[in-house]
Amino acid sequence: MICVLLANGFEEIEALAFVDILRRAGLNAVTVSTDNCGQNTGSHNIKVITDYNIDEINYSEITAVALPGGLPGAYNLRDNKAVREMLDYAYDKKILMGAICASPYVVFEEFGYLNNKKATVNPAFFNDMKNALLIKDSVVCDENIITSQGPGTTHEFAKAFIKILKSEDTANELICEMLYK
Repeated sequence: MICVLLANGFEEIEALAFVDILRRAGLNAVTVSTDNCGQNTGSHNIKVITDYNIDEINYSEITAVALPGGLPGAYNLRDNKAVREMLDYAYDKKILMGAICASPYVVFEEFGYLNNKKATVNPAFFNDMKNALLIKDSVVCDENIITSQGPGTTHEFAKAFIKILKSEDTANELICEMLYK
């Protein structure tokens, strides 16, 4: 199960397009309300009914965790104790983890997951990244952590997950079928 954690103020493209692309690849991507309310509202006021609440997730079933950005969504993720517990579990078990847009800085850097690791972030946060080895590419993978820059890089972010969780051929074929250039 790939848990896509949603907090109020999440970036809709980074969450929903990501889940859509992973499901097209046959992966079990699910939306998870970090507020245990069954729905969250994105930064552009789109309400999303989630598949699960965070307290319903059995950590042993997690194959990956992904965080969309968006403001104040990234800060709401960072400030949520249950999110921290799930991410610490994934980090300790070397489960695949990803963050896009503001979340690499606001969450992953804050929690120490990017210390001395290659990473990228939304360009608005380039100067704030102090502990990561900043790479200004659209998607950066280092060990079990994938980071990406923002809404326009969502397809590439999803492709990186598919390459790792399925295969490079599957990722390339799907992206081609979707007419992504």
